[in-house]
Amino acid sequence: MRSVFIVFVLLLSVCARAQVEQGIAATTPPAPPPPPEKDALKFNLNADGSHYFQFTVMNQTWLRFNQSNPGTLVEGRIKENTVDIGLRRTRFQAFGQLTDKVFIYFQFGMNNFNSQFNTGNNRKLAAFFHDALCEYKVSKSNQLKLGGGLTIANGFSRFSQPSVSSIMTMDVPVFAQATVDQTDQFSRKLSVYARGQVGKFDYRFILSDPFPITSSGTATPGLTNYAQFAALGHQLQPQGYLMYQFFDHENHTTPYMTGTYLGKKKIFNIALGGILQNEAMWKSGNNINDTVYQDMKLFAVESYLDMPLSSKQDAISAYAGFFNTDYGTNYLRYNGSMNPANGRAVETPPTYITGQGPTHGNAYPMFGTGKVIYSQVGYLLPENFLKGKSRFMPYASFTAAKFDALQGLWANVYNAGINWLVNGHKSKFTLDWQNRPTFGVDPANGNVLKGDRKNGVVLQYQIFF
Repeated sequence: MRSVFIVFVLLLSVCARAQVEQGIAATTPPAPPPPPEKDALKFNLNADGSHYFQFTVMNQTWLRFNQSNPGTLVEGRIKENTVDIGLRRTRFQAFGQLTDKVFIYFQFGMNNFNSQFNTGNNRKLAAFFHDALCEYKVSKSNQLKLGGGLTIANGFSRFSQPSVSSIMTMDVPVFAQATVDQTDQFSRKLSVYARGQVGKFDYRFILSDPFPITSSGTATPGLTNYAQFAALGHQLQPQGYLMYQFFDHENHTTPYMTGTYLGKKKIFNIALGGILQNEAMWKSGNNINDTVYQDMKLFAVESYLDMPLSSKQDAISAYAGFFNTDYGTNYLRYNGSMNPANGRAVETPPTYITGQGPTHGNAYPMFGTGKVIYSQVGYLLPENFLKGKSRFMPYASFTAAKFDALQGLWANVYNAGINWLVNGHKSKFTLDWQNRPTFGVDPANGNVLKGDRKNGVVLQYQIFF
């Protein structure tokens, strides 16, 4: 009996101890959850974060196969096809809302860096300031902001001032950056501007001081019977852009315009814009010694759609624009993004088109006096597609250009591809296919001839944080 009593007492003490420990556990607060991952390298300057300074970085790496234009040379050797690796864009941004009224923005980086990159035979001279602007908010909200400095703020089109980290297609339609590396610094100019949002309208008016063509880094050709940027004289450049927003307002932190919101906003806009510069161009007159100055007049009408479609988090993004580009008589300029070649075999007589820019590698008639239609469409697949966290967004784009110098022929360019959004725009792979035209000239009569169409395939990996 005594042993039973002892066992009973021991059981009571164990139960009592367990209850005490349970009580202690109940009164002990749970361990705090780990702090959330920081979304940006951002430093708040006041308690609510309305004043801040932020840093971002971006890198776009390309692995590319390209069918070369006729006569293409790479380091002195004919190349029918090329495979190359390059950095399409490498950028550092620093910006911030320093007070309720004051905003500042800088961007530094380089572009088109591949094995054929050359700056005076020195591959190290590549990076430069893209943007350096100050902005003052006159109104309480976004109704009026006044800014100035080196900026991409532009009046022609949303793709003349694109946020390249958020574009849907692998690359932007570069033709919309109408004077790129001619009278600007990779689409940026020294400008003063007013921009804002009043009701459903978004506007920007810019006065730019373009750089002279003589500082573009390429030899300025003599006077010809077709228009070129004038090497004598200097005129300011007024620009204007007006957009009507049917649904949500677009982002307004910087002058850059978003490529796709990936279904996070409901956007539908129509817009018109233009650029004018008096006596921007010149050509020879009837007498070779005469000089005729011509105005540059660029005008565009466009529409942009980007919105979610259903509860599955799928979304559509689409754009259509009409561009009237008047650079003067028969202006034509070839261009190819990050050209993989550096020369063209000498032809006697020449069979290339009169114009500017290299005709080798992946170049095609990108800028000219005439008319351009550009459209793109993409579909963000539902969130549960393939049962993973990644998202996929196939797309297609079409450029139809009818330039006077091509004598009625169309320069149509087709692109199709898919984005693998590992982490939105922060980490994404893009596979893109492009089909582009080539042209030649009949040396007997000077008539422009269609050549074989060429293809290119690019795999891009983008990191943006």
